[in-house]
Amino acid sequence: MKFKASQIAEILEGVVVGDQNAEVNQLAKIEEGEKGSLTFLSNPKYTKYIYTTNASIVIVNKDFVAEKKISATLIKVEDAGLAFSKLLEFYNQAKLHKIGIEQPSFISESAKLGNDVYIGAFAYIGNNVKLGDNVKIYPNTYVGDNVTIADNSTLFAGVKIYSETVIGQNCNVNSGSVIGCDGFGFVPDKNGVYKAIPQIGNVILEDDVDIGANTTIDRATLGSTIIKKGVKLDNLLQIAHNVVIDTNTVIAAQTGIAGSSKIGKNCMIGGQVAVNGHIKIGDNCRVQALSGVVGNLKENSVVQGSRAFNYSDYSRSYIHFKNLGKLNARVNELEKLLKNKND
Repeated sequence: MKFKASQIAEILEGVVVGDQNAEVNQLAKIEEGEKGSLTFLSNPKYTKYIYTTNASIVIVNKDFVAEKKISATLIKVEDAGLAFSKLLEFYNQAKLHKIGIEQPSFISESAKLGNDVYIGAFAYIGNNVKLGDNVKIYPNTYVGDNVTIADNSTLFAGVKIYSETVIGQNCNVNSGSVIGCDGFGFVPDKNGVYKAIPQIGNVILEDDVDIGANTTIDRATLGSTIIKKGVKLDNLLQIAHNVVIDTNTVIAAQTGIAGSSKIGKNCMIGGQVAVNGHIKIGDNCRVQALSGVVGNLKENSVVQGSRAFNYSDYSRSYIHFKNLGKLNARVNELEKLLKNKND
């Protein structure tokens, strides 16, 4: 795709300084810009590169004043960083805009498809599935019976959506993720043999949820596992059955949340965190990476540790953790001095 400077300026509400018809077909860092590429300058540390870059178009702040000759066409905007971010979003949407049904693929006769839907090759769409407008189903994706996916949501290649799952508007589920598999529910019989408890609930993803690659979200035993509006989940997460994650919470990679736990609004949970089952984490909590949360957390808590406790207390204690060897040597020395004194 090629775009002219005048078209880009219109999108960004900017002003062109230079060739209105300058064309670009790729994005680049300012120090790596080549002919036909678009870049931006917002950090003053990179100003020197605007005079040497080979990029065809550079987005700059409106107060930028050149000290030397610049070969590139400039587009002046209020905030170059934000403008470039907006352009990245526009570019990504254009790149991912697909319509139509590729073959071979299977679509049940009872499925209902909205307008401008894309279904990639080797996708499977089960009975009574409902797809909203502009839904994108990439190749090798499985969508089970009675699944509902609302407008503008995307399932990337290799996603598996089990039956009864409900996905809201503007959601993204990245490759390899599995939504709605059975929860880890087993009970031992009198002989100690574990028997599976049927998992007959479902998973609900509300609007504007993003799921990273190879993340699993288990269906509820009864009721629903719920990921609420605006939640962002990283790659390689395990969300167990009947978990509820409230609005605008973000969780980093390799975190595991055990069954029936409730995570509050606007929480930030770092990578490789373990959350015990049947506990509640309040709103606005911060859990540092590698922590283990074994009990309830009040709202606004900030915790760290393999058995997580108050972050400030942990930081002070860690100084002592690092010096345990020295402290031990000092204790041994004191014991020798006391013994010699007593002798």
